[in-house]
Amino acid sequence: MPRLLGVDIPNEKKVCISLTYLYGVGPFVARELCERTGINPEKKARELDEDELSRLSTLLERDFTVEGPLRRQTGQSIHRLKEIKCYRGLRHRLSLPCRGQRTKTNARTRKGPRKTVAGKKGVKDLR
Repeated sequence: MPRLLGVDIPNEKKVCISLTYLYGVGPFVARELCERTGINPEKKARELDEDELSRLSTLLERDFTVEGPLRRQTGQSIHRLKEIKCYRGLRHRLSLPCRGQRTKTNARTRKGPRKTVAGKKGVKDLR
């Protein structure tokens, strides 16, 4: 497996698809990287030689914020929001959606599994 910026990229996939395994590199940036380094995007990742790998890594480090620095930058931004106690920071702290989604229904990914409230009476018990 070729290794870029401390991440193993898959052998059997095309270069432009394999590059998306790096944090911060999507399909558009992957195609742009292939174009700027002169690598055929249809080539399999295992066919990359050392020269092409080094060109990719230097271009990534020089022109793009990816992997560790990007994760750190994102974490610092969220920490800053929490510290100044703005609305988005409070939502992050409570593990609730920050971008205006509804939470009465849905939002299960952020809220986790349902917590059943005990002692609730049904319709039959009220008679």
